[in-house]
Amino acid sequence: MAICSASSRCLALILFTTLSFSGCFAEIHSSEIRSDSQPIIPLDVFGFTHTGRLELTVSQISFSNSNPDLDLSKIGFFLCTRDSWLHVLQQLEESDITCALKSDVVKTVYSFDRLKGATSFGTVYQMNDADQFTLVFANCLQQVQISMNVRSVMYNLEDKNGRRDYLSAGKAVLPRVYFLFSLIYFGMAAIWIRVLHKKRLTVFRIHFFMLAVVILKALNLLCEAEDKSYIKRTGSAHGWDVLFYIFSFLKGISLFTLIVLIGTGWSFLKPYLQDKEKTVLMIVIPLQVVANIAQIVIDETGPYGHDWFTWKQVFLLVDILCCCAVLFPIVWSIKNLREAARTDGKAAVNLMKLTLFRHYYVVFICYIYFTRVVVYALETITSYRYLWTSTVAGELATLAFYVYTGYKFKPEAHNPYFVIDDEEEEAAAEQLKLEDEFEL
Repeated sequence: MAICSASSRCLALILFTTLSFSGCFAEIHSSEIRSDSQPIIPLDVFGFTHTGRLELTVSQISFSNSNPDLDLSKIGFFLCTRDSWLHVLQQLEESDITCALKSDVVKTVYSFDRLKGATSFGTVYQMNDADQFTLVFANCLQQVQISMNVRSVMYNLEDKNGRRDYLSAGKAVLPRVYFLFSLIYFGMAAIWIRVLHKKRLTVFRIHFFMLAVVILKALNLLCEAEDKSYIKRTGSAHGWDVLFYIFSFLKGISLFTLIVLIGTGWSFLKPYLQDKEKTVLMIVIPLQVVANIAQIVIDETGPYGHDWFTWKQVFLLVDILCCCAVLFPIVWSIKNLREAARTDGKAAVNLMKLTLFRHYYVVFICYIYFTRVVVYALETITSYRYLWTSTVAGELATLAFYVYTGYKFKPEAHNPYFVIDDEEEEAAAEQLKLEDEFEL
C-alpha cells in the first residue's frame, strides 16, 4: 500500500521545500494531532551538529481503527533531510518501497509496532550526522486516523561543557548578531538626536518621527536578541517573544507610515495629507496588523497546523501589498501638483521638488527586492551552517536603507531636496510649458 497518491506526494514535496527554507521552529515544541489521516506530517526542522539530540515524547495515542491486525510498523516518526526526501519520493514513485519509514535513506526514530499495546512512549535519538533534518510523522495506513500529543526537544551539546544549545546550528550566533545591530541603531538614534539639536532651526515634525522609527527598530532588535538568547539557553521564549512581536508590529507600521509621509512631501512641502493619502495609511496599517498576526500564527503553530499554508500565503501576500501600496501616494501627489502647476508658479516649484523624491522610491524598491527576494534566495542556497549570513545580509540592507533615508532627508537649510533657486524654478516652468505644447 503506497504511502500517498501522486498529488499527496507533490504536496509533501512542497511542504518539505517550504519548511526547509522557512527557518527553524525547533526549540521545545508541543503539538496536538487529532483524528488526522495525513500520510505525511512534518513537525519540526533543526540543524544538528555531531553532538545533536532529539528527545521525543508521545502520549494519548489512539487509532480510529482498533483492528489488532494493523501493521503498525508503517506508522511512526523519522528524520529526513530535504535531499534524502527527494530520493524517498523517487523510491515511492518507482515502487521500490511502499512506505517512507521503510526507506534506507531516512533515520527511523520510532515505529509504532514497538508500542506493544501502550498508548505513550518516550525516546532519545542521538544524532551522529551533522545536517539539517526534518522530524516527520508518517502514516502509511490509509483511512486510519490517529490522535496523539507530541512533544519534541531538539538541541546540540556544546563540546566544552556539554551544555545544551536549543538553537539550530547555523543560527546559534543570532543573539549576538541581533544585539550588535541593536547597539548600532541605538548609536544612530543618539547621532540623530545630536543632529536635530544642532539643526533645530530647520527641523520638521517628520524628523522626530524618523527618530521614533529608529528607536523602535533598536528596541525590536534588542528584544529579538534576548528572545533568541533565552531560547538558546532554555528552549522556550517565556514572554520575550511577546515583546518582540509588539516592537516588530510598531516598527513595521511606523516604517511604512514614514515612507508614505516622505513620499507625499508631508511636513517638507505641505502640513497636511490629502484624502487619498490618508486612505493609503488607513489601508497599510490594518494590512500590517494582519501581517503581524499571520507571522505570530506561523511561528506559534509551525507546519503541522492545519492552516499553516494559508497563513503563510496570507503573510507573503499582505507584505507585498503593503510594499506596493506605499508607492501610490507619490504618483497621486505628482499628478495633482502637475495640474495645479499650470496656473500656480509655486506649485511648479513644489512639483520639481516632489519629483526628486522619486529617487528615494527607487532605493525603496531596491530595498524591498533585496530583503524579500535576494535574502530568501541566499537562505535557500546557503548551507544550514551559515544560515545566519542571510539574516546579516537582510539587516545590513535595512541599515543601509535607514542611513540613506536619514542622510537624504536630514534637517538642513540648503538641502537640494527641499530648496530650488530661481534658475531651477524657471527651468521647471519652461519644462511645463514644453509639455503643454507637446500635448497640444
